[in-house]
Formats: sequence, structure tokens, C-alpha cells
Amino acid sequence: MTDDLWALARLYAQLSLLAVGGVQSVIPEMQRQVVDVQGWMPASAFAALFALAQAAPGPNLLVATVVGARVAGYPGAAVATVSMLLPSSVLILLATSAWHRFRDHAWRRRMQAGLVPMTAGLVIAAAVLLVRSTTVGVATAAIVAAAAFLLVRTRAHPVLLLAAGTCAGILGAG
Repeated sequence: MTDDLWALARLYAQLSLLAVGGVQSVIPEMQRQVVDVQGWMPASAFAALFALAQAAPGPNLLVATVVGARVAGYPGAAVATVSMLLPSSVLILLATSAWHRFRDHAWRRRMQAGLVPMTAGLVIAAAVLLVRSTTVGVATAAIVAAAAFLLVRTRAHPVLLLAAGTCAGILGAG
């Protein structure tokens, strides 16, 4: 394997084990590694790939796939995807039986009580990071604010918001 494929495998295997609550929780570290540490792409390209992965149907881990593809083509996509899936899948298979077996123990409830807000904080950090790297003016700030408001306050479907954002970009608002 080339150096980039090995680097992708190491990065996504580590992120896989840190992705408590899903890929969203490791987006800040993923961007830091991809942009700042490895220098594979600028922050704006990472944000665009993240948006593409979110717009596509399928699991949130598609961001790993599209980043891997950008770095090393189809082999990079495959390595990043497998590396993101395999370690956490094996870990969860091993942990599930213990988690279920100890469901009535106080330490497990306390552990879960700490994991839930931590996961929410990690997801918020990912959102803030992406907002900072994609908001380049008043128009994009308005799109971010409108999307956030509509998602929190209404039952607007995210696909409709993605379509509206796409139209705004086509019309020159982005």
C-alpha cells in the first residue's frame, strides 16, 4: 500500500474507535488530521466533501469514503470506509454483551449519563467547526442561520433544506 493508504487506514481506524455517538462526533478531529496534519486538502474542500456526504443517502460515515477517494482514489475510498467501519464494529460486538449484562448496575447508568452530553458536545463542536470553515460572508451566514432555525423549530425535512441551500448557491448567495 502507498503511504497515503496506510495513513488513511491509521487515521480512520483511530477515529472509528473515538466516534462515540457516530461519525459526527469526530468531524473536528477528522478535519484537523486531513487539513492541518496531513495537508491532504484545504478546510473548504473538506467542508464541501462533508456537505456532499451529508447530502447523499446512506450512513454518516460516507464522509470518510469521500475524503478517502479525494486522497487516494477508489482504493482510498475503500480503505477509509473499511477502516472507519471495522474497528468500531468489532468493539461494539464485544461490548454489547457486557453492556446488556450490566444494564442494572449503577456504574453503567452513570457512564451512560456522562456519554450522552459528551456526545452532544462533540456533535456541536463539529457543527461549529464546519460553520467557521464554510461561512464566508453575510449570505452564507444567513443560510446557516436559516437552516439551523428551521431544523430546530420546524418539521422541515433536511432534504428540502439541502435543496434550498443548493438553489441559493446557484443563484449566487453562497
